[in-house]
Amino acid sequence: MSQADDRPPDRPGIDDAMDELEELEGIVDSEDERKQVRETMRTLRKAENPPLFGRIRSSFDVRDAGEALVGSLIFGVPMLVEDGTLDVGRYIADHPPYFLVTVLIGLVVTVGILHAVGFADVESDLLFGVVPRRLLGILVVSGATALVLMTAWGRVDWAEPWVATCQTTVTGVVMAIGAALGDILPEG
Repeated sequence: MSQADDRPPDRPGIDDAMDELEELEGIVDSEDERKQVRETMRTLRKAENPPLFGRIRSSFDVRDAGEALVGSLIFGVPMLVEDGTLDVGRYIADHPPYFLVTVLIGLVVTVGILHAVGFADVESDLLFGVVPRRLLGILVVSGATALVLMTAWGRVDWAEPWVATCQTTVTGVVMAIGAALGDILPEG
C-alpha cells in the first residue's frame, strides 16, 4: 500500500505538491526563482523517503553514550557467555597479524556504519582537530564495557595478559559494532 493509499481522498499528498511545484517551475520569471523551486522539490523528495536510521546530532553526549552502551550490551552479552569468543581470542593471541586484522575490521565496520548515516557531515566536535568525538565515544564505551564485563564475569584470566587482551578485544569489536548501531537507531 503506497503513501497515497493511506491518505484520505480529500487530503493532498507529496505527489500533489510535486505537481504544483513542477507547474510553478514552468511559470516563474527568473532563473533564481526556478533554482529555488527545484531546491524545494529536492527537499520534498528527501522528506518523502525518510531515512531508515536516525539523524546524528552534532556532538556525542550522555544520551549517545547510553545508546551506545545499550547497543554494546545487546551485541556483546552473547559474546561474553559464548566459549567460542575465548577460543577466537586464544587463536589471535597466537597469531598477532590476525589480532591487527580483527581490530581493523571492527574499526572499518564501525566507521562504515557511522558513515552510512552521514556522521562526517555533522561531526563538528573533533578532539585534537582530528579524532571525531562520536567515534571515540563509541570505541571507549564498547571497549570499557567489554573490559569490565569480561573481567567481572571471570571470562578472562589476567595472569595471561596478552591472551586476555585478545579475548577482550574480540568481544570489544562486536560491542563497537553494536554501539554504533545503538547510537544511530531512530528515536521513539
